[in-house]
Amino acid sequence: MSGLRGRLAPTPTGFLHVGHARTFAVAAERAGTAGLVLRIEDLDRARCRPEFTAAALEDLAWLGLDWTEGPDRGGPHGPYRQSERTAWYLDIWRRLEAAGVIYPSPHSRRDVEEAATAPHETDAEPVFPPSLRPARWDRAPAPGGVAWRFRVPDGRVIEFHDALEGRVRRTAGVDFGDFVVWRRDDLAAYELAVVADDHAMEVAEVVRGADLLTSTARQILLYESLGWLPPAWCHAPLVCDAAGNRLAKRTAGLAIRDLRDAGLSPAAVRDWRNASGASRSTAPT
Repeated sequence: MSGLRGRLAPTPTGFLHVGHARTFAVAAERAGTAGLVLRIEDLDRARCRPEFTAAALEDLAWLGLDWTEGPDRGGPHGPYRQSERTAWYLDIWRRLEAAGVIYPSPHSRRDVEEAATAPHETDAEPVFPPSLRPARWDRAPAPGGVAWRFRVPDGRVIEFHDALEGRVRRTAGVDFGDFVVWRRDDLAAYELAVVADDHAMEVAEVVRGADLLTSTARQILLYESLGWLPPAWCHAPLVCDAAGNRLAKRTAGLAIRDLRDAGLSPAAVRDWRNASGASRSTAPT
């Protein structure tokens, strides 16, 4: 079966749960013989732990999800680790800084919350208010221990096609504001790192959860600023717990290893959604 080269990108801040298993299974199915890249997104030094990386590799193997660079790639079998790719991210930061699309932003989350006129409906973070943009700033050879934000084109509608969601539209300055691309602790932020890596690793389709649809609009702006062609997009429906809440790594009883220990098969965990497409609300007995 042919498909589009995809990726698995777990973040080792806890044990993977059934929602990850379902999304990764969708990624594997859609990639087919085009293969998958495995990338450990371990940039958060405070929360990412080696034991969770080891557990993720074990869980993926138990689920029967494999990754490959493909016969014509000549690269490592993986996994890639974002914690080892800082030089690459700095190169991308320099390109964005040279293009004049990012600026230093010393404001804290509290500053943003207090200055925002309305809460953001789709993210935990409020829309960054234009009043906090600097009128001017000095060019910089390095991030310099301060956060940097991408200046969004206010009012522009970013539209893209999603394999499962269909046409998706987000308006810059309304659905999301200026977003962080470099953190004050001198680490690449999520949006920059995933764009840089998906491009470098030649990912043709990004499969991830539907909670990241707004992030896709942000990332499209980064692709444009860097002169790169974006990948195709596929945002899988979220799997929820018995109360209808999206799963978290702290959700009891729905970690992949807990379900394995409870006697479920890899196929049952991969195919957590039933035939009607609705999420199961509780773990089967």
